[in-house]
Amino acid sequence: MDKRFTFKIDSKPNKSKKTFTGDCDIGVTQASSPALAAETAALQGKDNMANEHWDIVIVGGGPAGVVAGIYAGRSRLKTVLIERGLIGGNVNNTERIENYPGFPGGIEALELAAKFKAHAEEFGLVITQDQVTGARREGKMNVVETESGAFHGKTMLIATGSSPVKLGCPGEEELWGRGISSCATCDGPFYSDLDVAVVGGGNAAVEESLYLTRFAKTIHLIHRRDQLRAVKLLQERAKAEPKIRFVWNSVVDRVWGKDGVEGLELRDVKTGEKRNLKVDGLFVFIGLKPHSDWLGDLVEKDKDGYILVDRDLRTNVPGIFAAGDVTNKLYRQVSISAGEGARAALAAERYLMEQWEMNE
Repeated sequence: MDKRFTFKIDSKPNKSKKTFTGDCDIGVTQASSPALAAETAALQGKDNMANEHWDIVIVGGGPAGVVAGIYAGRSRLKTVLIERGLIGGNVNNTERIENYPGFPGGIEALELAAKFKAHAEEFGLVITQDQVTGARREGKMNVVETESGAFHGKTMLIATGSSPVKLGCPGEEELWGRGISSCATCDGPFYSDLDVAVVGGGNAAVEESLYLTRFAKTIHLIHRRDQLRAVKLLQERAKAEPKIRFVWNSVVDRVWGKDGVEGLELRDVKTGEKRNLKVDGLFVFIGLKPHSDWLGDLVEKDKDGYILVDRDLRTNVPGIFAAGDVTNKLYRQVSISAGEGARAALAAERYLMEQWEMNE
């Protein structure tokens, strides 16, 4: 079941390259905890896992899901984590993280993701790569449906995160995480005294533009209309900021650069005129989409699809918890998601003790 590959990543700013070689197991991860090794060693395929009953089924392998798995495994709860891609979630979409505790000087994002995975394995978390297609209730049990079968859990933790809405222009996919970002708090400090562009006209775009003034030399705020949609107070602050320059009635048709962003091809939506804008980085804030459609109406969500939870990260359905960016539309930070994952796991453990016989 093991497959290994090498990550090759470019560190910020776009001046040097570093290579990190790590192992990532695709499929079932064997437990390294002696207490759970015998049990998890028997789970050699997805069919077997799908026939098992779990204490906790975690959906999503970002910081919230992995930390929840660490806490659950350490509490000797029978736990499986289902992730469709790489462990780390949106951590894998950036290059370097400088504000996660314990790593003075920062750490390469993919290296941090690999450490998350190794730490979770240490406590016996079973990880499987699969695509989740739906979920339902069967009495008190939660059933997570995947392409390879159904996973039955006494509790379920939803940690599927959210993704930024992208521009969809040439060059974006190739340079995402290598000069294109959707988090000024994460990546703004990399652009000290450099020129950057921000795309968007709502509150998030304006707030992040104002934040970037702490670092960047110039911020080109690109919007497809001739006025912002942000609240008036934010508009006034942005217009009073000399570092922010507005580019009205424009869209990005192409992002260009070799090892990082070097410039944008802009198009005036009224005249059709095209021009190039040289920048060192691009921040995209045109919306976020939480990954919650697969749940249908199983749990309560807000109008944007974010899952509603209480202070203990419980949904409106007993035994179903949610943590991380799938619940949080404001603060998308690794530390916050990790903390929520820990809280959700502790809440799930309490629920199991109160509502289930632990050895049932």
